[in-house]
Amino acid sequence: MDGLFGISPAALIGQLMVGLINGAFYALMSLGLSIIFGLLRVVNFAHGAQYMLGAFVTWGLLEYLGIGYWGAIVIAPLVVAAFGLLFERWMLRRLYTLDHVYALLLTFGVALLMEGAFRLQFGVSGQPYPNPLSGGLDVGVTFLPMYRVWVIVAALAVCMGTWFFIEKTQLGAYLRAANENAPLVRTFGINVPRMLMLTYGLGVGLAGLSGVMAAPIYQVSPLMGSNLIIVVFAVVVIGGMGSILGSIFTGFGLGAIEGLTKIFYPDGAGVVIFVVMILVLAVRPHGLFGRAH
Repeated sequence: MDGLFGISPAALIGQLMVGLINGAFYALMSLGLSIIFGLLRVVNFAHGAQYMLGAFVTWGLLEYLGIGYWGAIVIAPLVVAAFGLLFERWMLRRLYTLDHVYALLLTFGVALLMEGAFRLQFGVSGQPYPNPLSGGLDVGVTFLPMYRVWVIVAALAVCMGTWFFIEKTQLGAYLRAANENAPLVRTFGINVPRMLMLTYGLGVGLAGLSGVMAAPIYQVSPLMGSNLIIVVFAVVVIGGMGSILGSIFTGFGLGAIEGLTKIFYPDGAGVVIFVVMILVLAVRPHGLFGRAH
């Protein structure tokens, strides 16, 4: 009997790769959500739509302007972040002093409007996007497509770089302080509303970057965000609401668990993350890396 429990090494590594690819998107998306919630206390239900917007901007840059993937990976997150800055400045900012449910409902409504507008324009069938990296790595037991390896490595690098920026730099300290004690921060001459706007833009930009990286793997579709956002919220809850490291480790870890579940118990792959969420909340209601308040 070859491999583990009769499963060949090629199948194991292949499904683990699929799981880590999904985990890369879970980590990037949940990282953006955690930054927005941890620093602004906003549950951003528009995150899935902003991820979808990043993918459509990537497709549009190629379709209408001839700008390929490597240009889009810089331009598209900036476009999505700019959209987030305007949204925060003209709409979300007015709700900070109100109950959190108002911001949740606003972002949920914006998500529905964005998805509806794109469905009206492009339908639901999806748009293909070419693979920017051909070839792959031969690891002996299987062949790993180069672009999928790039997605995993790039997502991990962006996640760790974002953690370092938020936790270890002076500007990151200003962002955290602007939420924790805004009056004190103002005494140092720091523009607190601008800091909060940049925080939201950073979180939204990570969603846009996820959309860019997803475009060559999945169909660019108006439904791609709504299909992902519930799972991403489960990842955030398991890692701990507002925990940056929790989002990173939990995103990649749950992606790997999901991928391996497809081999050992395929029927459970679609719900395994939610089963883990229930078990974690039963033991640690504030998540694996979260702090009790």
